[in-house]
Amino acid sequence: MNFVDSHLLTLVIFSPLVGLLPLLFLREVRWQRWGAFFASLIPFLFSIHLFNKFQSTGDFEFVEKIAWIPWFRIHYYLGVDGFSLPLVLLTTFLTPIVVLGSWSDIQKRVGSFYFLLLLLEVAMLGVFSSLDLFLFYVFWEGVLIPMYFIIGIWGGGRKVYAAIKFVLYTMVGSLLMLAAILYLYFAAGKSFSLIDLYVVSLPLKAQLWLFSAFALAFAIKIPLFPFHTWLPDAHVEAPTSGSVILAGVLLKMGTYGFVRFAMPLFPHAMQLATPLFLILSVIGIVYGALVSMVQPDLKKLIAYSSVSHLGFVMLGLASLTPQGVAGATLQMVNHGLSTGALFLLVGMIYERRHTREIKEFGGLASQMPIYTVIFLIVAFSSMGLPATNGFVGEFLILIGTFRSSPVYAAIGGLGVVLAAVYLLWMVRRVFFGPLAREENKGLSDLNRREVALLLPILLFVFWIGIAPGFLLKKMNPSVDRFLDRTVVFTHGMARDN
Repeated sequence: MNFVDSHLLTLVIFSPLVGLLPLLFLREVRWQRWGAFFASLIPFLFSIHLFNKFQSTGDFEFVEKIAWIPWFRIHYYLGVDGFSLPLVLLTTFLTPIVVLGSWSDIQKRVGSFYFLLLLLEVAMLGVFSSLDLFLFYVFWEGVLIPMYFIIGIWGGGRKVYAAIKFVLYTMVGSLLMLAAILYLYFAAGKSFSLIDLYVVSLPLKAQLWLFSAFALAFAIKIPLFPFHTWLPDAHVEAPTSGSVILAGVLLKMGTYGFVRFAMPLFPHAMQLATPLFLILSVIGIVYGALVSMVQPDLKKLIAYSSVSHLGFVMLGLASLTPQGVAGATLQMVNHGLSTGALFLLVGMIYERRHTREIKEFGGLASQMPIYTVIFLIVAFSSMGLPATNGFVGEFLILIGTFRSSPVYAAIGGLGVVLAAVYLLWMVRRVFFGPLAREENKGLSDLNRREVALLLPILLFVFWIGIAPGFLLKKMNPSVDRFLDRTVVFTHGMARDN
């Protein structure tokens, strides 16, 4: 194995740092933007190589393990499987698009913004690749700092409030998770290795406490109902690029945490908590959809729709069926693509009209036909129309949930209908009817840069929607391994009782 292949994950995670030094010294904004863009392309190219080389064995691949702090048996320990690989690719795919999308959005302290964005990418990639819990926690907390400044410096009128609220909510859950990690460290004979922890047998009482600590941290990050209240503020006040990264990648850290840590580490506790998570998931699906219907602000509507869509992801995971878990993993990627694109599109119209109020629009289809077509495609994918990516994920989730919990599948299906209602209603009010307002008659359609950054997302919307096998075959062996760790043990627990 050559140097690149044997250190591929390290290269993916830390290659964005290549762009940091030039950003500190480049003075011209134009070169800062191009520098950040090319720096963000490097990890994307490495991640494509990673995707092609991935063997789908079900085990962790591209493992790198080096002693980091030997006194405490802390390792620089990396690896990817079928759950983390799509999220690594999603992160490296969205970051160059965000850089391109922010060229007209970010006008002050441009170099500092890209510096923080690339640091954020490093931390997110580290979260999805860490197999040492200490290393994972360092990356998990590392995400907070750049995201706090991105919201707090380049955000809207209530940016400081939203940034502090985001950090406080996340830290409350994170500190409890840290305490649980320390308990696990001693329970596993002083090891932070996830592979060691997977085989540690804990009493049920300990599992319940530890699971609760991990689950709270991840539920806040998702955000799962009722821990979602920080999300609309963060989305509305963040700059467009911040909203895209937040919805596209950061929220997936919560659902990924459940798959990687909370559920397989504490299977007995998960068995007892499954009904609770099914209930919270369907409440989130219906609540998020209903609240989206009454939002007057486009960005807030999409923010609340994330509560509903991520409820679907949790519903699939809690079903503990192969179809449900595979659908949930696929839906993490789908939500990142579709909702990320919606935030980009809302940002583009905001740059032209300086408002996101739905009542300020109407009839845009005649004035901005390219914008309208792209918005419609992305909205269709978000509501799960066949041949788009959203359909495959939601279909698998509902099939899987129906196999284990038909009632919850039926309520989840109601969420699909509600998503179609609020999205189509929004589309009708914004794009169709007469172009009544004078301010909208001079709006320009999308320029070449804006079309260029949206086209790759549209490609994946249809590629996943028509031929999802290229992703599912990478995921399925890991889904089986996950269910072996989680479901078999819970059944054994049931028999013991």
